[in-house]
Amino acid sequence: MNKLYFLTLLFLITAQSTFAQSEIKALVGGRLIDGFGGTPIHNSVIIIEDEIITKVGHQGNTKVPEGAEVISTEGMDVMPGLWDMHVHLMINGHSDYAHWDTIYIDKLGDIIMPASALQLLKAGVTSARDLGAPLDVSLDVRDRINAGEIPGPTMYMSGPFIQHEPYPGTEAFRWGVNGVSDARAKVKKLADAGVDCIKLIDQDQMTEDEVKAVVDEAHKHNLKVVAHSHRPEEIRRGLRAGADNFEHTGLSSAPAYPDDVMEMIKERTAQMNLGPLYWTPTVEGLYNYEYVRDNPEKLDNDCWHDGLPQDIIEDIEKSIVHPGRLPYFQLTPSRKPTLETKVKQLIDAGVVLLIGTDSGIPMKFHCQSTWNELDVWVNEFGIDPMYAIKAATYWPAKMMGVEDKYGTISEGKYADIIAVDGDVLRWINLLSDVDMVIKHGKRVK
Repeated sequence: MNKLYFLTLLFLITAQSTFAQSEIKALVGGRLIDGFGGTPIHNSVIIIEDEIITKVGHQGNTKVPEGAEVISTEGMDVMPGLWDMHVHLMINGHSDYAHWDTIYIDKLGDIIMPASALQLLKAGVTSARDLGAPLDVSLDVRDRINAGEIPGPTMYMSGPFIQHEPYPGTEAFRWGVNGVSDARAKVKKLADAGVDCIKLIDQDQMTEDEVKAVVDEAHKHNLKVVAHSHRPEEIRRGLRAGADNFEHTGLSSAPAYPDDVMEMIKERTAQMNLGPLYWTPTVEGLYNYEYVRDNPEKLDNDCWHDGLPQDIIEDIEKSIVHPGRLPYFQLTPSRKPTLETKVKQLIDAGVVLLIGTDSGIPMKFHCQSTWNELDVWVNEFGIDPMYAIKAATYWPAKMMGVEDKYGTISEGKYADIIAVDGDVLRWINLLSDVDMVIKHGKRVK
């Protein structure tokens, strides 16, 4: 074997090895909504190499590399994968929490949570924040997804709720706090285990010192605090302690937030050195309840069956056979008229809203919740579609501190991309049936 032949052979082997390791895709032709909120790019070209977006442009200025797999997006809107900032993988629409928590607590890691994650991913949700579940199971499911062992969104886990006292039978995923030192110890235990954020609820039942200790300890470990906002005093105490993100619009039927609460919110949003004040209103489950009650056909959509065995599917179906009788929703009709008012109060006060759904609560399935939330914002509350999309892409990534990797379609970020056939800025409910889902460069739908 002469030297020239050997070098040529070595070059070919190296080139083939490099090509085998490098998968290049080109999404060509669609209208790109990149997540930054600006004017969409028509006839877009997105180059993906392995997991990463390497080039974004349009057909007039961006060349498709030779050998790339070309995926036509003609006639489609292309956008970042959705985030859902408030999901519960451990539940899946069953109406009886006490029954569910008792019967299925040992099946969360192997069956329930992986099924929920799969359903979210197929719905176009490529990143999600899980707020409340047993610690070890939460982290195990997150890590298995990240390792590619099971399909699902990139998950950000809080582990157990932090609150004054766990509800009976919920000790596996709710941790009570008794004093300042205990508050710090519980948060430190979560941080040392590797959670991604801290979930704080019922803080109006804790002392102010305990609430402050939870927030301070979380921030000491570079963790954001996500706090319930069902009651005005929860909001007051959360704001005084420095919580980063509030959840829900409130359990009461009061027509609006109290004036003093709004003044506190405005004062906080004015302090730009602290960064945005984030709020996840989770309105869809409440807003759409009466419609679902009176038009239950959507509950028969079998998208929520994915990953679940038949016996669990039948148990869920049995629990929601009479939607109008569920105790969970009996006060909902009186709360519905307050939702739009409160959301618009928050927007007017300068709060940054995030898309989150409480997905998994009774009759709210992971394959349906996220697009329904967007639909209510846009078609019922009149929120600008681009604002809503940014609340499901750019801002969640920013809030979780991963905006350098996720949230927009731009160079250097993970290729988490979805596409729908049509104009999503005119018809947001096209997201009810996402045509293409790419996560970390791999097409999963």
